[in-house]
Amino acid sequence: MILIDTTIVSVANPSIMEGLDTDINAVIWVTSAYLLAYAVPLLITGRLGDRFGPKRLYLSGLVVFTLASLWCGLSGTVHMLIAARVLQGLGAALMTPQTMAVITRIFPPDRRGAAMGLWGATAGVATLVGPILGGVLVDGLGWEWIFFINVPIGIVGFILAWRLVPSLTTHPHRFDIPGVVLSAVGLFLLVFGLQEGETYNWGTITGPVTVWGLIISGIVVLALFVGWQAVNKGEPLLPLSLFRDRNFSLANIGITTVGFTVTAFGLPLIFYYQMVRGMTPTQSALMMVPMALISGGLAPVVGRIIDRVNPKYITSGGLLLMAVALFWNSALMHPDTPVWLFLLPSAVLGFANAGIWAPLSSTATRNLPPRQAGAGAGVYNTTRQIGAVLGSAAIAVLMQARLAAELPPPPGASGGGAGEPVSFGGRLPDALHEGFSTAMSQSIMLPAAVIVLGAAVALFFARPKPVQGWGSQQPAAAESSESRTP
Repeated sequence: MILIDTTIVSVANPSIMEGLDTDINAVIWVTSAYLLAYAVPLLITGRLGDRFGPKRLYLSGLVVFTLASLWCGLSGTVHMLIAARVLQGLGAALMTPQTMAVITRIFPPDRRGAAMGLWGATAGVATLVGPILGGVLVDGLGWEWIFFINVPIGIVGFILAWRLVPSLTTHPHRFDIPGVVLSAVGLFLLVFGLQEGETYNWGTITGPVTVWGLIISGIVVLALFVGWQAVNKGEPLLPLSLFRDRNFSLANIGITTVGFTVTAFGLPLIFYYQMVRGMTPTQSALMMVPMALISGGLAPVVGRIIDRVNPKYITSGGLLLMAVALFWNSALMHPDTPVWLFLLPSAVLGFANAGIWAPLSSTATRNLPPRQAGAGAGVYNTTRQIGAVLGSAAIAVLMQARLAAELPPPPGASGGGAGEPVSFGGRLPDALHEGFSTAMSQSIMLPAAVIVLGAAVALFFARPKPVQGWGSQQPAAAESSESRTP
């Protein structure tokens, strides 16, 4: 539900604009508000899970998310929809760190890979299903149903989690109030600046407030946050000791590149399918089906394998495969390329995804002590979301720049010259297909290059440490609530 809702709205934007009689600037905030409310509290909600129990936080977040989804579907104005999406994002932020924290605390490190494999299969497929499901629901039932569909899923999910997920022991924590304030303010300024930069043409937002001023202020506040965490003699919100583990630090860099790439590559590809090849939203989303099927089928298998082999080889291989698939897509993006050829790199992306999610998450959490599982999961998910925001902002800027450079200003398009906005009225004229395809082909090379960096980072993963404090070495613990599997 959470990951689908980060992408499902993109294909519904035109229908939302028509249904709520609003403009593009307002409808962009339907997605932006959700991502902002989702990303900013993740560090805090991960820590709350350690303090009050991940099951309680998960169920609370699920209730908030489900009720907010109902509110979204019932919204009669775009402002009401944006407010509901903020609440939905907060519910997602409460839930997300708890999923990794529960897996980290229930399963010993030498059996965690299989569990993370299933978790990774869900995460990988969900990011791909969003556009497909969104296209089908919008075409068949209307935009409201991209939100209504969460309600029955949320109810079933609540019942299953209530019955099957164990109530794990809590760990006493003193909350670092200055850390909470500094992290929330810093992340808000940074994420808002990156997310809305293209909307305001990277200039003035209002009065003396500029996009770059917000971004720089966010970086400064986050630097103050890190400094405070280093000198805090009590219990910091973010234990910097987490980063002493090389694999945790490198896995966070890796998941940042994954968040960047997964968010960025779909935009030029979907634009190419719809603007050049004339596909409907549903048809363009269906081009992702090989990726979703292969990723979902292989991820659990990979999860079982990584418990027995060094995950760095699988991770770096998966990241490199993703780069290969994206460069392949770039090479195919011409107006006359047979459409079926795009199914081949889509299949390669499925193999790539299967080798990324579970190995990365398992490597990040393998050496974490149970009392820091929530904090570690919060950091991991925060870096992924920041990567996604960076990817969204960067690909928007690059696409606009390449369109301005590649397209002349004939009838049907306005603009021309680097840095000037390019807009289209109705269907893209045939004369512009080649230039548009070239611009999208060049744009998709950016996420391909970023994921190569992730593959290079994964090569430096250390061999996982021997299992200590779990399983056969502490048989009594296997019977405790923390080790019992549902």
